[in-house]
Amino acid sequence: MHPAQAKIIQESRRFNVCCLGRRAGKTVLGMDRLIHPALAGQPTAWFSPTYRLLSDTWRELQTRLYPVTVSKSEQEHRVELQGGGVVEMWSLDSPDAGRGRAYAAVVLDECALVAELEHAWQETIRPMLTDLKGSAWFLSTPKGVANYFHILYQKGQGLFRGEWRSWQMPTSANPFIDPAEIASAKEDLSELAYSQEYMAAFVSWQGAVFRKILDAVATGPAQGKGAVIGVDWGRVNDYSVFVVVSDAGEVLAIDRFRGIEYALQRGRLAALYERWGRPTIIAEANSMGGPVIEQLARDGLKVRPFMTTNASKAEAVEALALAFERGEIKIPDDPVLIGELQAFEAKPLPSGLMRYEAPSGGHDDTVMALAIGWQGVVGCKQKALNAEFMHSMMAGNVGLVAPSAWRMGGGGGSDPSCDPSCGDGRSDRGEGTIIALDGRRIRREEWVQ
Repeated sequence: MHPAQAKIIQESRRFNVCCLGRRAGKTVLGMDRLIHPALAGQPTAWFSPTYRLLSDTWRELQTRLYPVTVSKSEQEHRVELQGGGVVEMWSLDSPDAGRGRAYAAVVLDECALVAELEHAWQETIRPMLTDLKGSAWFLSTPKGVANYFHILYQKGQGLFRGEWRSWQMPTSANPFIDPAEIASAKEDLSELAYSQEYMAAFVSWQGAVFRKILDAVATGPAQGKGAVIGVDWGRVNDYSVFVVVSDAGEVLAIDRFRGIEYALQRGRLAALYERWGRPTIIAEANSMGGPVIEQLARDGLKVRPFMTTNASKAEAVEALALAFERGEIKIPDDPVLIGELQAFEAKPLPSGLMRYEAPSGGHDDTVMALAIGWQGVVGCKQKALNAEFMHSMMAGNVGLVAPSAWRMGGGGGSDPSCDPSCGDGRSDRGEGTIIALDGRRIRREEWVQ
């Protein structure tokens, strides 16, 4: 076992999803996970998309298990071992393959290629593990994003993954693969193909928005100081994401989590704000975002709202895509961020406009937090903060955001967006003023007229 395989085994849980690049060692890892319980006298099973893909592994398993084999059936792809252990192999040409069996461990190989993976897992394989409280290993190189393997991978991420765990490792994690060969493949393949096959990234092959993503991955220490924190809120199904971007255009930090109440989210954001020198916060203002932003401002944080509409989202996403094209942005080697960027799609609407979003079943929270933050860096906030939001405030919508909350000081300061309303961090909330998009200061008595 090489170190990356050993790391996966050490961190494993009951249900494990391994998204690995080509030749990264999936098959060896899977066989190891079956052989150990089989040698301990337990029944185990290997599932492949087709019998043709199964055949090489079947031959390899026979060779490895030959010294302890009691009997085998070529027709049934079944090996019985000394001590009572069994290894059976099935093709998922039919999602009901193996129905009625009970296993202590199963491996689903190249499961991104299984057309009815959800059916096979939910209705056949998961019930097989009930009697013996068995474990499952999902092994595959990714194949786009519109499939159940991608959903299972997401299930193993985050704070509340329970019995699930997932990993994403490139081909280069295998020390037995010559790095020069990987570099040669990068020259020969398209960026999407290389990202999927060698970087183990979930990419969208239709309507991909961002290019040159891997070229933007920083190789040295982060440059610049914290200038903007982009915030995309979530609570239950979606993630909350805070992305700190430097004045040099480099992502300095990412905080991603879900299932935490908003009071704790504010505290977490406040800690990040202090850690990075109190940069301007640009936070999503939709839904519960407005009241949360209001409280942040009352707490003295330098915060500005971003109202997400189809138009403002398009502007923010297109500005971020342009930054990648021009090489103006640097990002960390973060698999969640890279995966979301590569999977992000553009879909045409009947109106002729484009809708930007994650594929069905995926997430775009990290992308949107970065896009919102990038608006501050490139100096586009006056449009992206959305005039409708500010006008609704000035029209007397006190239930959404209190006007006194948006007085953030005046003039200059370190805000790279060149928006004077972001100011120098002085709260000055007692004046009861807001800053309009044209830069005018509006007092409370004017605002309520």
